[in-house]
Amino acid sequence: MGTDDPSGVTVLHGTPEMAPLSKVGGLADVTGSLPGALRRLGVDARVITPAWPGVAEKAGDLGARPLPGPEEVCVSLGGRRVCSRLRAVEVGGVPVYLLEEPDLFSNPAVYPENLDAGTALPFAFLSLAAVELALSGEWRPRVLHLHDWTTSLAAVALKYHRLYGASSVKPRTVLTIHNLAHQGVLPLSVLDDWGFGPGAFSLEGVEFYGRANLLKGGITSSDAIATVSPGYSREILTGEFSEGLEGVLRYRSDKVTGILNGLDTESWDPWRDPALPAHYRPSEMRGKKICRKALLDVCGWEGSPGPVIVSVGRLVRQKGMELVLGALDELADLGARLVVVGTGDRALEERFSAEARRKPGVLHFRGAFDDAFARLAYAGGDLFVMPSLFEPCGLSQMIAMRYGTVPVARAVGGLADTISDADAFPAGTGFLFEDPTPGALVEAVKRAMAHFREPRAWARLRGRCMEKDFSWAPSARAYRALYASLTDLS
Repeated sequence: MGTDDPSGVTVLHGTPEMAPLSKVGGLADVTGSLPGALRRLGVDARVITPAWPGVAEKAGDLGARPLPGPEEVCVSLGGRRVCSRLRAVEVGGVPVYLLEEPDLFSNPAVYPENLDAGTALPFAFLSLAAVELALSGEWRPRVLHLHDWTTSLAAVALKYHRLYGASSVKPRTVLTIHNLAHQGVLPLSVLDDWGFGPGAFSLEGVEFYGRANLLKGGITSSDAIATVSPGYSREILTGEFSEGLEGVLRYRSDKVTGILNGLDTESWDPWRDPALPAHYRPSEMRGKKICRKALLDVCGWEGSPGPVIVSVGRLVRQKGMELVLGALDELADLGARLVVVGTGDRALEERFSAEARRKPGVLHFRGAFDDAFARLAYAGGDLFVMPSLFEPCGLSQMIAMRYGTVPVARAVGGLADTISDADAFPAGTGFLFEDPTPGALVEAVKRAMAHFREPRAWARLRGRCMEKDFSWAPSARAYRALYASLTDLS
């Protein structure tokens, strides 16, 4: 796996999940797509990630090609030397180092329900393994790219770990914050057990109100901090969206930049998607009508002049789906019908299930993730609703737009970066609302329906959505420039 970048930019991504090997959320989509996009630009980008249960088998199913490389990685965790088998494979053209240690990486869910010293240990090992590989492997990256709290400890280790902090030649570090709400908070004593020196316990390190905040340590220790959209990079500097870290982020604000996530446009393509009953593109839209009818048939609904509103995503507080529940009756009175696909908070699942039983002609709820049905929902819907309380980036609105389903969303984070309001801009691509209330959502849907009732205007709006470029190429170029600025390369 020799370096193939003539400019000298070499980067190792440390991540707890990477699609298609492992996936819990959007982080996996990023780490599954960005390294490949970087390699297409000539950057020697590689990944280190755990082999959670089923990952090795998935790699085999995908035809992962074995690569030469170190067969073991050992890290210093306090007074202990902890080792893991390291298997190098090529997945989708990207070299990936799989950490195969069943005692550490045995959780098929990836993230623990309750975080403590024991359940955080796999992420501490992952972080230090990335550092070890970067410092002592035959291939040494010039940049270590970390993702969320789960690998933030690598940046802290390069400054404060008793062993790794003493290294004379270190990679530069970039930390991407995918969701500031998840911070990795532990007792301070854990860091002493893991071999960190006194500096790590200071305000410049991980200490935060008497606890160890791993994400905070990554923010204070990394050379650059990225968020997954420009809007989110501005929002996290305010009290409303900072999740308690406003002061720390403002202190490091000169290091913060926003780079919008991309979308895997090969996987999400209505012209080629094998899950759809018919294919379509902006110049040939007949297939969209066929998909809409197929969605109505699955839901047991007859055709009607009202719009089909869809939602595909996690049922968690962040996504604002309580607003949909609060607006359901009024949306039904407008003649709209809703298809909701998602799992998450059990109470929300139960409420949507109850409403679907109460109004089966208005709401169809699919409380289990079914990829084929989710794709049909994206393709068969008229409107896509995304009333998030906050949204670092969001991929669902990009997918919906690519499938010609017009978004109605709150004007926050990446939603405001990717959607322009059709009533405010001639080239608008959706409908935005400010207040996190059912009433504001309904008013935005009413505005969308006014356009929906004008077929020619609606066709133009839908076409603008489908023609937006959400590929990873612009994001990869921005990250390459960031890496180059840190390593004094042009």
